[in-house]
Amino acid sequence: MVNDTIRKFGFPETLVRDYEYWVLLLRPAQVTLGSLVLATKDDATAFGNLPAGAHAELARISAEVEAALSAAVDYQRINYLMLMMVDPHVHFHIIPRYEGSRTFENLEIWDKGWPGPPDLKSAETMPEEVFHRLRQRIMQFWLLTY
Repeated sequence: MVNDTIRKFGFPETLVRDYEYWVLLLRPAQVTLGSLVLATKDDATAFGNLPAGAHAELARISAEVEAALSAAVDYQRINYLMLMMVDPHVHFHIIPRYEGSRTFENLEIWDKGWPGPPDLKSAETMPEEVFHRLRQRIMQFWLLTY
């Protein structure tokens, strides 16, 4: 099932990993390098209304996300933000955090909020071809690890 929130974040072109209850997407506007969106396939607009299986699956997903992003972007901290102010379906913005910047294909992305909250307004849209290569790079870490 694909809801409006999943569509808004560019599915299927942004898909990194498909799970039973969730999809993991590369965030079209990168707050920091490797920013993701984890969105439920359900139509739930409240976290507590998700099926039990969706909650259980989060343990596996968070372990995979943290391992893959650590390898891909060498983050120092990670933020899971469930804001749901604009997009109503349950979803998290996953923001890898680091002091300074990270570079991918000569594109440097700074963590402009470090060490405080992430600066969501500083999100950068990458050239399409670079974005797709970053998506492929992050997907490779799942193939190597899981």
